[in-house]
Parts: sequence; structure tokens; C-alpha cells
Amino acid sequence: MSESSLRLVWVYPDLLSTYGDRGNALVVERRARQRGLGVTRIDVRSDQAVPTSGDIYLIGGGEDRPQRLAAERLRTDGGLVRAAENGAIIFSVCAGYQILGHEFINDLGEREAGLGLLDVRTVRGEGARCVGDVLADVNPQLGLPQLTGFENHQGVTELGAGVKPFASVKVGRGNGTGDGTEGAYRDTVFGTYLHGPVMARNPAVADMLLKLALDVNALPPADTTWYDALRSERIAATSQPA
Repeated sequence: MSESSLRLVWVYPDLLSTYGDRGNALVVERRARQRGLGVTRIDVRSDQAVPTSGDIYLIGGGEDRPQRLAAERLRTDGGLVRAAENGAIIFSVCAGYQILGHEFINDLGEREAGLGLLDVRTVRGEGARCVGDVLADVNPQLGLPQLTGFENHQGVTELGAGVKPFASVKVGRGNGTGDGTEGAYRDTVFGTYLHGPVMARNPAVADMLLKLALDVNALPPADTTWYDALRSERIAATSQPA
């Protein structure tokens, strides 16, 4: 891939874009342009085919019925799976994260097959819903600063041997399993429960995706003044005792 041809695909904004998750696409696009990188953003609605030639794919959260519809259409379409097989970077949030796994519980109370891109399975939690701000330490292998965001989900996501936790929660419930894990990843496929949108609160995550897409270890510096102010405010607010 040349630096002038970065292809950013925002998957199913008509079904999976709750809590401002579209902001993730805006931030990745912005962070690329701050470095002088050309970006073509492709918003793929659920009645359109998912292109297989993208470099970075972003999937947001959604309510139960749109999540089921998205899973059905992504399975039928097959484009996202083929893109993953081609080595594309995929970053998913909440409902999108569950769809990338082997299965989740849909709005009909039935097991719904996912895409199997992450070795995770999601069931519906019996206890209180996971709601509120989250602080989490990202897996050290990823070299990212502390993660901030907020969660709102009933799912409990169990991680299999084929993935690693994306982060470990300090505040919040993450995957809802009680073991402190938050999200999951393998190679270039990532999942998290965090909204915020997560890229706006954590621009280093967006930069990580760009580095993976460009196959580089570092990017030119870019202004982080706005992001730093938001991060500091949210981390301070979350860290305060209730």
C-alpha cells in the first residue's frame, strides 16, 4: 500500500453507529490527514457489498435487532471475512465486537452465528447491565497508554485461546466475566466494548491502526491538544471516588 491510497471502510453506519461511534471513522481519517496521508473513506450501508480491498475497517455498536440484521448480512456478503483473510485491520465496538466472535444472543433470545474472526463467544448476562465509565490498561504488547471510554451492554463475552485481552479494567466491567478483561484481539483484528467514541478519547488507538496499515513503527508527530484535554478530563472524572 502506498501512503496516498489509505482506504478506510466504515461498515454499516445505518445499523451499527450508536453513541457516536461514527466518530471513530472521523478520528482515524483526521489523524491520517494530520500526517499528510491521503485517505479515501468508504461508508458501506447494509444494502451494499463490503469491499475486500480496504486497509482499515471500523464497526460500531448497535441495538439488538440491528445487530442481528448486521450479522445476517455480513455472513451472507462475506466481504469482511475475505478482507480479514487478506490481512486488513479491523476494529470493532460493542455489538460489532460481538459479531466478530463465534456467536452471541440476538434480540429473539436465540444464538446468532458471528463471523468467527475473533475466538470469543457472548451470552446475555444475568446480573446488572454493564454501564458507566471505564479505565483500563491496554495489553502491554500493544504499547498504548491507558484506555478511557464508557460501556453500556448486557453481554458477557468469554475469550478463547485464540485471542488476547485488549485491556484490563481498573474501573468498569469490560467483558463482564469478572476476570477484569476488556475486549479482545488477534493479529490485526480488534474488539472492545468502549464507546466515547473510543478513538476520540484515545487517539493512540487510531494511530496504532494507521501504523499497522502502513507497516511502520512510528508516525510523524501530530497535534494532540484537543485529545489530551478530553482524555485528562475523562480520566480525572472516572478516577474520582463516587
